[in-house]
Amino acid sequence: MRSHALTIFHEAVQSVQPHHLIPKYVARTAAGLQFGNTAFRHDEYRNLFVVGAGKASAAMARELEGIVGPQITDGVVVTKYEHALPLQYIQCREAGHPVPDEAGLRAGEEIVGLLKKAGAKDLVLALISGGASALLVDCPPGATLQDVRRVFSDLLACGADITEMNIVRKHLSPGIKGGQLANSAYPATLISFILSDVPGDALESIASGPTVPDPSTFADAWNILQQYGLHTRLPAPILQWMQQGLQQQIPDTPKPGDTVFEHTVNYLVGTNQIALQAAKEAAEKLKYHTTIVSSGLAGEAREQAVQIAAQLLSYNGPRPACLLWGGETTVTIKGSGKGGRNQELALAALHYLAGKNLSPDAFPVLLSAGTDGTDGPTDAAGGIIDHDVYQSALEQQHNLKEFLDNNDAYHFLQQTNGHVITGPTQTNVMDMVVGLLP
Repeated sequence: MRSHALTIFHEAVQSVQPHHLIPKYVARTAAGLQFGNTAFRHDEYRNLFVVGAGKASAAMARELEGIVGPQITDGVVVTKYEHALPLQYIQCREAGHPVPDEAGLRAGEEIVGLLKKAGAKDLVLALISGGASALLVDCPPGATLQDVRRVFSDLLACGADITEMNIVRKHLSPGIKGGQLANSAYPATLISFILSDVPGDALESIASGPTVPDPSTFADAWNILQQYGLHTRLPAPILQWMQQGLQQQIPDTPKPGDTVFEHTVNYLVGTNQIALQAAKEAAEKLKYHTTIVSSGLAGEAREQAVQIAAQLLSYNGPRPACLLWGGETTVTIKGSGKGGRNQELALAALHYLAGKNLSPDAFPVLLSAGTDGTDGPTDAAGGIIDHDVYQSALEQQHNLKEFLDNNDAYHFLQQTNGHVITGPTQTNVMDMVVGLLP
């Protein structure tokens, strides 16, 4: 069943590859170009600029080049280190993720600079996917990248979910996030193709919504910082910027109805739901009775692991069975170990199952992995646990609770053959959990 779980996950990831998604929204016609529902004759635009950011942006750019390449005037996309692909008409930059670095700062400046060249007769295509919040970065006046990095790191460690993190990130970005990229492109026509990595697929939250109106406010961002006790840890320039925003001394992010969005169209091209449906079809081909339990997985990874493992054990339908979950959990870091939310979920599920005295034949297989091929600051996509992993832990006399309490799922799974390692997948639609029952 272990190999089946891996096959199901890989089929899901394949379904949300840009080479499947982009051609559904981009076409070259005899008269011009077709983007989504809108056709443009060659005489209706002057230049075609391309910008992008995210873990899938290089692959999205490659597919775009394959369709409209010679028509592209200029372009820049930024992706995570080791995710770059060779491109002919678009510049591909690499930068740090999940904590931004100087390369991301330079890429942000380069992309904004390119957008400033766009006029009313130009088209701008934006290729947006998860990861862009860290990869495409700018700083409030007076603040340094180190100040922004500190806030980003605190958000990652405190247990805030992706939507909360992105509300704060938007209000630390005067020129990119929260609709500010659309502001830079105005008055050009801006068409965005977006892969979702957030629960619910809210466009304003994906990649911190650089091309989308932002309904959140400085007050919302401040409340989140207070909720997690981060407001007392803010670097002085960040605190000053937030206070100016709260006192309306500086503009908030562009809101719905703002004129900067009058020539903007956003297309959601890839979602976790697409991947879940592909996983279901792959499981059914392998003769599993399959149920998509939820596409809204969220909350603390170890708490969700217990619920998922309990659901597997309480399942009383036809067998063999496959249960699927999609979404994105969080981890509140308290230990000094190494890991990620998917690896922690796998370890926490194993810890729960270990207390149930299950026979080898009754032990489920559970895989939890990120569709982007990355789980936390590690080279693993996630973890997979079964009776063999449990047996390996017993033989090595591993204390599961100690590894869990130290947030050290990486080293546990490394030592018990429990890692899922894919390398960069060139896509990103959150995480997937595959549960198999004999």
